[in-house]
Amino acid sequence: MRTTTASSTTNEAFLGKEDATTFDQLTPEESKDRLGKIVDRIDGDGDGYITTSELKAWIRRVQKRYVYENVAKVWSDYDLNKDDRVSWEEYKQATYGYYLSNPEEFEDETDQFSFRKMMPRDERRFHAADVNGDQTSDREEFTSFLHPEEFDHMKDIVVQETLEDIDRNGDGHVDEDEYIADMFAHEEGGPEPDWVKTERDQFSDFRDLNKDGKMDQEEIRQWILPKDYDHAQAEARHLVYESDLDKDKMLTKDEVLENWNMFVGSQATNYGEDLTRNHDEF
Repeated sequence: MRTTTASSTTNEAFLGKEDATTFDQLTPEESKDRLGKIVDRIDGDGDGYITTSELKAWIRRVQKRYVYENVAKVWSDYDLNKDDRVSWEEYKQATYGYYLSNPEEFEDETDQFSFRKMMPRDERRFHAADVNGDQTSDREEFTSFLHPEEFDHMKDIVVQETLEDIDRNGDGHVDEDEYIADMFAHEEGGPEPDWVKTERDQFSDFRDLNKDGKMDQEEIRQWILPKDYDHAQAEARHLVYESDLDKDKMLTKDEVLENWNMFVGSQATNYGEDLTRNHDEF
């Protein structure tokens, strides 16, 4: 679920779509030079070695910066009265205003259903993000609204929305067929690929914990938000393992540059985007 595999997508995810062209124009030498400057920043104690802990801290920093920069780019689109807060009415007007004013132009049932479904869902999430209950969002609250997966107090909403996205029959659970349908559009009469069969085994062995043939909210939570999984830690360990030529469990700049392609496709460089920035922007 929610994965992409194409190499072109890696560049977009790493660079951000607006910077993908810039990155594509870099030569390998330019990329390595810019990556080397990032390595100097990752090496927090300046000892010439990058540890897993330093890499994990950097990955978290990059992800946090990306989230807040993303919100900064769109803030003015929603803060319509320029009071440095966004109310639900402002968000609704900016996002759904044209639809609300011109419903006759949205005669397609699919469009109508999408708007009718998404607006109350957005309102529910908006109020969940309104921590102080003043009916408006400051930048921090609005960030949690747009990026709920990054905030602990929004995880219930993430779980609920995931359930609603996959639960096609609306019974409040996700059965095996719904779980598979979220990943694979089955052609009637056609065979299932082996990976789908593997996912069916995953569902019965690891997703459906109480073995009742379906996932409830708590089982979905353990699936998409496992307590014992730290994404930044896993990414850092993977990068060190794959690039540590002398197996001392640390990376030198040379080891990073030797495996620069992997770092270009990693969160450590925001999937390449940071190679297009000036090294003093971090």
